Amino acid sequence: MFLTIGTTGTQERPATDLGFLLHKHPDKAQAFSTSHGSAHVFYPEASAERCTAALLLEVDPVALVRRGKGKGKGRGGAPDAALAQYVNDRPYAASSLLSVALAAVFKSALGGVCRAMPERAASPLPLRIEVPALPARGGAELVHRLFAPLGWERVEATPVPLDEQFPAWGDSRYVRLVLEGELRLADALRQLYVLLPVLDDAKHYWVAPDEVDKLLRAGEGWLADHPERPLITRRYLSHRWGLTRQADQALELVRLAESDDLDVDSVDNAVDESTDTEEKPVPLAVHRRTAILDALRAAGASRVLDLGCGQGQLVQALLKDARFTEIVGVDVSMRALTIASRRLKLDRMGERQADRVALRQGSLTYTDKRLAGYDAAVLSEVVEHLDLPRLPALEYAVFGAARPGTILVTTPNVEYNVRWETLPAGHARHGDHRFEWTRAEFRDWAGQVAERHGYTVRYVPVGPDDPEVGPPTQMAVFTRATETGTTTGKTKEAEAA
Repeated sequence: MFLTIGTTGTQERPATDLGFLLHKHPDKAQAFSTSHGSAHVFYPEASAERCTAALLLEVDPVALVRRGKGKGKGRGGAPDAALAQYVNDRPYAASSLLSVALAAVFKSALGGVCRAMPERAASPLPLRIEVPALPARGGAELVHRLFAPLGWERVEATPVPLDEQFPAWGDSRYVRLVLEGELRLADALRQLYVLLPVLDDAKHYWVAPDEVDKLLRAGEGWLADHPERPLITRRYLSHRWGLTRQADQALELVRLAESDDLDVDSVDNAVDESTDTEEKPVPLAVHRRTAILDALRAAGASRVLDLGCGQGQLVQALLKDARFTEIVGVDVSMRALTIASRRLKLDRMGERQADRVALRQGSLTYTDKRLAGYDAAVLSEVVEHLDLPRLPALEYAVFGAARPGTILVTTPNVEYNVRWETLPAGHARHGDHRFEWTRAEFRDWAGQVAERHGYTVRYVPVGPDDPEVGPPTQMAVFTRATETGTTTGKTKEAEAA
């Protein structure tokens, strides 16, 4: 089983930098023991102009059988089932065995880590990857469907004939794969880690629930929007429906969050073609987080709840400001919290920083004693994801039971939707929105909530404030009134401002 990774370079930026990125010296041939054989890394060529690293995996079929995980495709007690355990393509064709070897031998490169050359690890390289024997259930056409959307300039999948001496026999299910293009090395390795077993449509080991997390980590940044995502998740997880559904739900959360923060917002901020400026517009998500941070600072809040925190973008922004001493992200989705934890790098965070942040699972439509006593709570782009009959439950849980001093609520302004050329008339900003309010509808709801629970409320436009249809996002700033019914001094100052 064989794979090569090559790049080109110059005297100023030599191709042999590949050795630093892979953490394997070009002048050495190294061997690594695995549970199913031996992996060897060596460099067929290593010069300033061209450098190629090769991974050779020697598989021991008997060792696979002894571990009980190399069984063939035969069923029951058929004679060919026993033989297939020893006579198969595992030692020769790229499969999940090669994916496991990639993850073990190039672990740091897979994670994008290179302390010696961090800027090279973060930058695209001119890469050429070749896999001489790749099983492809779906043929060359499926190979193109999987790799072409990922930024490769050249995707070549040449079918391997069953027997070159007898062309009439046709082609085998194997192809010779060549990929060429400018990608980050970590991205290329992650793609291979996922797609090699997908094309083989088989794994040499039992697929457990932790495979979902492996898929999400390796697929970060490219899998959520891949046009063949359903096929990839189904095959990678060995057609286990429960695990496939978990992965698809998590990836859909990623896609929706990215769409909410980037795609629609960037359309809204499109620069007028009549202007000369080339400055890129600020995404609406950035405007929104800035407005939230400004309001929290004006309120003097230090202990903050992010209710419906999703993937943790706001929590991440709050952590950058030392005045926020305790930050709690709450979401009903454990998968979203897992993604948030990875985004925040909680497992690698220093002790002092880790003491400032916590992620908790919880539903915002149920009272939760853990949420009481905080200075402020944020509901950023949350209410529109609830069915209208559930809003009173959220209202009581947040305004009636938790009762923080300040509550910020942001939600889309449906009137602004006409300014988005790519949004069809009558459509919500994305499919999970149960409703989108006009400015009058939002103020009517917010005013009633404030009156029922002893808060005052003011309204802040977020994003460009169009004179005809208003801002793209509307924010209500609720301030809890004192026992005498007057607002706090800080709120009065904010209102005066």
